[in-house]
Amino acid sequence: MKRDYYEILAVERTASLDEIKKSYRKLALQFHPDRNPDNKEAEEKFKEATEAYEVLSDSDKRARYDRFGHQGVRANDFGHYQNANDIFSHFADIFGGMGGGSIFEQFFGGGTSRNPNGPERGADIQIPIALTLEEIADGVEKKIKVRHLKQCAACSGIGAKDGTAVETCPTCHGSGQLRQVRSMGFGQFVNVTVCPTCQGAGRAIRERCEVCHGEGRVQEETTLKVNIPAGVTEGNYLTLSGQGHAGRRGGPAGNALVVVQELPHEQFIRDGDDVVFDLEITIPQALLGAEIEVPTLTGHSILKVQAGTPAGTLLRMRSKGIQHLAQSGRGDQLVRIQILTPNKLTKEERELLERLSKLEHFRSPAAAAPSQPKVKSSKGREAAEMESGLFENIRSIFS
Repeated sequence: MKRDYYEILAVERTASLDEIKKSYRKLALQFHPDRNPDNKEAEEKFKEATEAYEVLSDSDKRARYDRFGHQGVRANDFGHYQNANDIFSHFADIFGGMGGGSIFEQFFGGGTSRNPNGPERGADIQIPIALTLEEIADGVEKKIKVRHLKQCAACSGIGAKDGTAVETCPTCHGSGQLRQVRSMGFGQFVNVTVCPTCQGAGRAIRERCEVCHGEGRVQEETTLKVNIPAGVTEGNYLTLSGQGHAGRRGGPAGNALVVVQELPHEQFIRDGDDVVFDLEITIPQALLGAEIEVPTLTGHSILKVQAGTPAGTLLRMRSKGIQHLAQSGRGDQLVRIQILTPNKLTKEERELLERLSKLEHFRSPAAAAPSQPKVKSSKGREAAEMESGLFENIRSIFS
């Protein structure tokens, strides 16, 4: 007993035409025989979904079906389709009206419109290339070795021994395909497969090439030059046209995709087109200021640290970063200040620090004594001079 058409398409009896189209599109793609080879159940669901859609998408047929059920629609009301591609072509409007080939080709990568005996494009290959930040900052030319299938020079890609004949395939008679016709309730379904004898070439080789053994391609290693532009990032890739695997039967070669891998750096951390560098300075350098030579991606530069610079401060070195990709200018180098704190102290260092900790500018606010009226005296000047002299001693020790 046939199932209800509305049940098959999983829609309400009041469903609009758009809802019916949407549901059928989903089912047709799900149960297409090419997605479910040798699956009788999927084939039946594909067939009944198509039958249900053809009735419910036609206002006259739908009205008769709603009134009389399956008896209201005759067997000859259904179309006759040679294969699944005919079905998709007939209902092309519900599959988005795609141009440039049938819906079968768009969704399943094949179709009867393709010439099976035409040359096949070779496969693409991916080649990882590891780059340092210095190479990324300004761009670099690299040499890479590629192992790929190239057209056999001995047979020009045909696969036959030089001077021997290439004959029409006796299995497919030159079509490169085998067609199997199966009867369905509303017509015929034609399944097209690649000929197993000639692998779709349509011709048979009497004597195979001794170099490529009939493949028409040989494995070779090629050294290529590739120009990496400045500013690339992890995962970017460059396309080298025609440097992939050679196609079968003399077809064009695929492409080589050079994929960027960014090596970690010992000194710098990348942040977009900026780079971050952690600079350790001594306590005296932080308090008194200093001019310090720091590394950059292109060498060394002098950085001025202002007196009283606290830990964690970011100092910007303009245009010392990475060149912008495909545009002028470059990023900056950000220098993050870290203050070096000694783990061990000598007796002299400890004594100097203890004396320094008792002076006004080195006491913790929480431990400071209640404020007293300031009195100008020679003793105040003497304390300031002692603090300065003491700090110079500490500077000479810790610098």
